[in-house]
Amino acid sequence: MHADISSQAFFRDPAAATAALRSAGPLVEVNFPVIGKVWATTTQDLADRVLKDSDTFTVRRDDGQIVGLRWWMPRVVRLLSEHMLSMDEPDHRRLRDIVDEAFRRRAILDMEPRITALADELADRLFADGSPADLVERYARQLPLAVICELLGLPLADRPMFSAWAHRFTRFSGMISVLTLAPTIMSLKRYLERQLEAARQHGGEGLIAELVRVERDGARISRNEMVAMVFLLLLAGHETTTHLISGSVRELLKDPALRDWLAADWSRVNLAVEELLRFVTPVQFTKPRYVRRDVELDGVRLKKGDRVMPMLAAANADPHANPHPECLALDRRPNRHVAFGTGIHFCLGHQLARIEGACALKALFQRWPKLRLAVDDTQLRWRSRPGLRALEALPVVTGE
Repeated sequence: MHADISSQAFFRDPAAATAALRSAGPLVEVNFPVIGKVWATTTQDLADRVLKDSDTFTVRRDDGQIVGLRWWMPRVVRLLSEHMLSMDEPDHRRLRDIVDEAFRRRAILDMEPRITALADELADRLFADGSPADLVERYARQLPLAVICELLGLPLADRPMFSAWAHRFTRFSGMISVLTLAPTIMSLKRYLERQLEAARQHGGEGLIAELVRVERDGARISRNEMVAMVFLLLLAGHETTTHLISGSVRELLKDPALRDWLAADWSRVNLAVEELLRFVTPVQFTKPRYVRRDVELDGVRLKKGDRVMPMLAAANADPHANPHPECLALDRRPNRHVAFGTGIHFCLGHQLARIEGACALKALFQRWPKLRLAVDDTQLRWRSRPGLRALEALPVVTGE
């Protein structure tokens, strides 16, 4: 089925776009840029089944190659893909246990006061360089970037460099852009190798130092897997939350009544964040899976060797999972979203993302209660990277 999953129309109204796909069936064949033809799930039930059946649907083929990596991709892309999201069992559990232990030691839930302080500081400085301000670059990106850098133990002075790197990572949409990204990926790899070696030599604070200590205690992890792990934590640890925050603010500014409902009682913010996770769905697809045996899914026969990609955007807009999914209902209960995936690859940073989303909204609208868009919503545009719903910019003014 022809579906332009990186078009502006798709990003502007995913509920309508995925409803059209769902009308063609619970499983449809689409052409995914870079990866090629894959089967995409259009219901939450099928997304759950594929993600939870990690014996039938795996992220690596029989030959051990990662599904979705192409022969022409630079070697450094393959090296930095050796993290837990690209592993099946038992290697996935081996790496997940290592980072789980490091995350437990950092006590993510105890970070909320610090995240609140960072959000307050960034909200205060939002219009420091004038109005209108781009909320994506001045706020939505800066908060999760500051948090993950502190969590990892990376220097404050290096954050502008990370921001520039991340900006490039969200712009690849085809073979040429992937190839031109190779020098950036190599620079980041070398930087992370230096940070890990510094932690091995001198210790330190933060998640990188914790991972080195776990490594020293005898954990089974190679040097390259360590670099790939930190790469994953740095990029995934702030990029997806950036687009959750910016997408959430856009929705609240489109309908000031929702913003005011939330501001009237901030004890409801966690409930609202769950609905915004469902409605915005920054990560729209999971990684592709390899079908290890012939199987039938809701009447569609898949053969061994086929590829399937659970579409989280469609799952979250499935009316059988959440009634009237096209409506943003901040008080939705129950809320059956799968914004963090499910199964063995359930998002490691879900607690952190939820806390950052709540702190970001509260700090922003307490400081700027009449904040509004500086342009008409129809002028907003999304980056053309498939699978990631990322606003190019979100110009705002104080509204006061």
